Amino acid sequence: MHDQLKGRTVFITGSGGVLGSTYVRRMLAAGARVVSTDLPGHRADALQAEHQGNINFRFYPLDVGDEKAVEAIFQQVFADGWEPNVVLNNAAITGEMLMGAGKSFPDFADTTVADWERTLRTNLTGAFMIARQMDRDIVGRYPATLINVASMYALNGPHHQIYDGMPFKNFSAYGVTKAGIHGLTLWLAGYWAKRQATVNTIAPGAVFNGHSEEFQRRVSELIMAGRMAQPSEIADAMLFLCSEQAGYMTGQLVNVDGGFSGW
Repeated sequence: MHDQLKGRTVFITGSGGVLGSTYVRRMLAAGARVVSTDLPGHRADALQAEHQGNINFRFYPLDVGDEKAVEAIFQQVFADGWEPNVVLNNAAITGEMLMGAGKSFPDFADTTVADWERTLRTNLTGAFMIARQMDRDIVGRYPATLINVASMYALNGPHHQIYDGMPFKNFSAYGVTKAGIHGLTLWLAGYWAKRQATVNTIAPGAVFNGHSEEFQRRVSELIMAGRMAQPSEIADAMLFLCSEQAGYMTGQLVNVDGGFSGW
């Protein structure tokens, strides 16, 4: 529906990835103004090229792990005439992103503290800093919505065997941070309740992103729907959570995983 998000200005972190870029595209089509952020690089460049000339799109480079940058971001956006009333904590580091060129994926015993802490800094501390800045600059100023993006692995342990022989594994710090994300949701939902702000978590399932046929087969056997999700199917649920229709929802975890968490 073209006007589903009319009147909404959505601020998205990590908007250059497969899901983030889909959220941007779909929200613009649904009538929202979109403030897009990500690290500088080819993903950010592609996003800006795709939406160049769209008056409802604005991009800002942002590292959510940089405290000073996060503390300044909303004031920068306000100064440019935009007032975000929906914020998506979507930025995340996955295990695959930590793999350098030619570097094998580490076993748990070989996971470095540096990689663990870098993941926590982006996925969980970054989400906290964005929420803290919302508290300072947005919450109470006008009605607002925060959506924290978790994962099917937030409250469910991974099936490690599906990664046997694959070039990547399930990264321990990723699941830990995604569980923590929902803890942040629950804490904030009550804390902001009297200030006209809602907070929810969305937990996407296994999203297809060029995976091998063998990996698709293995993970699909664990999903009631029998297949991986398309990015647009996660965006469908995200559009609802961003809309006024979700105004009576807060403190909730919404699984969009084809039934993975139901078994």
